[in-house]
Amino acid sequence: MMEWNKLLSTKRFGQDQNEPIEASRSPFHKDQDRIVFSSAFRRLQDKTQVHSLAESDYVRTRLTHSMEVASVGRSLGANAGQIIIDRHLRDKGYNTAEFGHIVSAACLAHDIGNPPFGHFGEDTIRHWFKTVPLARGDLSPLSAAQKEDFLRFEGNAQGFRVLTKLQNWRNRGGLRLTYATLGTFMKYPRTSDVQKPLEGDAAGKKFGIMQSELNQFREVAREIGLIQRGKETYWCRHPLTYLVEAADDICYSVVDIEDGFKLGRLEFAETESLMLRILGRAPKRYSEFTDNSEKISYLRAKCIGRLIGEVSEIFADHESEILEGTYKGDLLKHSSHAGVFQEIEQLCRNQIFNHRERVQAELRGTEIISTILDALFTANMEWEEFRNNGTKPSPKSSVVINLLNARSETQKSRYDWILEVTDFVSGMTDSFSVRQFKDLKGFM
Repeated sequence: MMEWNKLLSTKRFGQDQNEPIEASRSPFHKDQDRIVFSSAFRRLQDKTQVHSLAESDYVRTRLTHSMEVASVGRSLGANAGQIIIDRHLRDKGYNTAEFGHIVSAACLAHDIGNPPFGHFGEDTIRHWFKTVPLARGDLSPLSAAQKEDFLRFEGNAQGFRVLTKLQNWRNRGGLRLTYATLGTFMKYPRTSDVQKPLEGDAAGKKFGIMQSELNQFREVAREIGLIQRGKETYWCRHPLTYLVEAADDICYSVVDIEDGFKLGRLEFAETESLMLRILGRAPKRYSEFTDNSEKISYLRAKCIGRLIGEVSEIFADHESEILEGTYKGDLLKHSSHAGVFQEIEQLCRNQIFNHRERVQAELRGTEIISTILDALFTANMEWEEFRNNGTKPSPKSSVVINLLNARSETQKSRYDWILEVTDFVSGMTDSFSVRQFKDLKGFM
């Protein structure tokens, strides 16, 4: 069974000592600040949430989405903290705000590794590796597990890499977040080569650990006492991770239909109906609003509040199973509104995700990402050939390689320089990727 005293470790990744908890500003509060002031977090302001390169200023980006998820997560964490303190940590010096800070910090970072153009960007990277380097045999020097890191490319795994290595890269530990926050961040605590994740296990449906960070996550898991599933590189989640997932699900379920309505892709009546079904009945002040846009915004706020309360109760009901490592689902599946969420998902798929403007943006996105990957990969292959055999790279590759600052005599393994390629591509904003594409194509 996992223990809360270990799960709440204030020790920072990359440092040897625990950091004391101060009433005015806990280590977990500092984690939030470190994430907010990181360049990777700032770049989320120009990364797709749902609508790529939208002309409307209203539309949410990855940055605003992450901030909203963090706000919901803070409330969920504080509610859960009261339950945990009452059950396990009385007179141990903890307060509910610290739990809120841990969950909020993990929520702020939950999309920090996502490439441009949203989940479609991830799909494009996976497809490109399968149809180009794998098909040509260019991945043959990699181990089977290393190949899977790219063939199943995951923004979640890239996020852990960003937090522990790529940000503040000169210092061991990256942002040097607490082990508690890093553990809570890890939604999918397994590697890409795990063959048979447990059926129904929400923590196993994707992977969150690349081979390049496996030792780093082993260290995190050991410090906070995560339960390993058998002998595989596959662990149970940190209990607070379920709250991060719930906060994300609450936001994109309720917020997606609000965005859809305000962009004119959903009718007022269907949007209102779904929200009122979550609430059960119209709020007392609802009749005061006359503008439909204000009505939907008000209902969205009330829905989020209602769901925070419900998820907090569900967490309390399942906390012992979660600590034992026997809980496998996600909290919102137990919601009395689970059927409504399914309807929202289907509605968004039919009327928002398949909207013509979004499809056109995705077509642009796949061409942009594929072109950049082609150029970077080809340049690295040619420089690898130059180092090995002295064959001079093409003029284009001689220039492109400078994008990665990789033009050196230092010999790198193919796995390592492919990681640099995906680091570069996944770190791009939507707008920067468009500019990079135009430069590669010679557009003025």
